Amino acid sequence: MDAEAFVVVAADSDQARSAMKAYFSELDERFVDGFDVDGAFDDDAGIFDPPAGSFVIVLDGERVVGCGGVQRHDDHTGEIKRMWVDASMRGRGLGRRLLTRLEGETRTLGYSSVVLDTNAVLAQAISMYESAGYVAIERYNDNPYAHHWFRKAL
Repeated sequence: MDAEAFVVVAADSDQARSAMKAYFSELDERFVDGFDVDGAFDDDAGIFDPPAGSFVIVLDGERVVGCGGVQRHDDHTGEIKRMWVDASMRGRGLGRRLLTRLEGETRTLGYSSVVLDTNAVLAQAISMYESAGYVAIERYNDNPYAHHWFRKAL
């Protein structure tokens, strides 16, 4: 049985901001040209707020080991953003369970499909999305860090 707990929180909560800070720091290290950590926090203001969005953290005991959010893309489509699992927790299926939870949040918000984007260096994430039924689509946003865009009907 998995010990991790999935908890919906406000995206501006201390736990959510701590998880996103760890995620953004990892992106800054992994992306060829780095990542604008401060700008990302500015971009996130209010996008995960109900009733159009939701933000989930993953707890291992009291330690935050993952996160992800859903925001409105259009009237019928949610967008998964800020999906991250701590490196110490990878390889245990937690990413897949988090993706499934975020898809559930997307359905609960009333969306019938979901989109997401990702960077080419995140090969494991791309593989997970494809194996979860996501299909490659044309660019749908102006995210300067994205190289791949995906959609899934829910």
